[in-house]
Amino acid sequence: MTGRPQNDLLRQLPPQDFELLAPHLQPVEVEASHILHHAGDGVAAVHFPCGPALVSFAVPVEDDREVESLLVGREGAVGIAPGRTVSIAYSRIVVKLGGTLLRLPLRAFEQAQQRSPTLHEVFSRYADCQFAQLLQAAACNAAHSIEQRAAKWIISAQEHIGGAEIPLTHEQLAGMLGVSRSYASRVIQMLKARRILATRRGAILILDASALEARACCCKNWVNKYFDEVRGAAATAEG
Repeated sequence: MTGRPQNDLLRQLPPQDFELLAPHLQPVEVEASHILHHAGDGVAAVHFPCGPALVSFAVPVEDDREVESLLVGREGAVGIAPGRTVSIAYSRIVVKLGGTLLRLPLRAFEQAQQRSPTLHEVFSRYADCQFAQLLQAAACNAAHSIEQRAAKWIISAQEHIGGAEIPLTHEQLAGMLGVSRSYASRVIQMLKARRILATRRGAILILDASALEARACCCKNWVNKYFDEVRGAAATAEG
């Protein structure tokens, strides 16, 4: 691969570190609902979402329901685990918004980290950030209302893909929240009545971003703050 792909984690790597990975990066075009891993699957590769591609981690709960615990877009990667033990998927990992993923075989990824301490440090820090997201998601699901969480997820999806129109259905939003489709639809209708959102077939349109932000919980902001702190610490260490 020549040039840097549309993935922020890969773009921030020093040239010598990116060159260790570049020959092994394989672009894969995926559609929404494509499953990368079922819970219990062995993870044989790291995937880097590019551009608008968005991947979610769906954790099973009772009554055959799932709750979205993590969204990963162009800012990060899927399949990175601390240490060098065999990686097993705990959740179902599914493509939420289609696009390009760069597939990196796990063996090549581990070999590159062995050759570069700075590369190992970057991905270790990113794994810490993902763990922080999961902790915050657990707290969010326990402490905040459906409306607050819905606003947060819609804003998060918008930040990942850019633009005010999000290709997100009522059913997909329900999956993110771990509620029935009818419950998610009621929340969307309430936000539509306040002229905060509009809907089109298969998409949600943000009309008033400030009002939506005001209705969201602060969990996303805490995670973003932690990401910034980790990136700042990494930059200071490298400098």
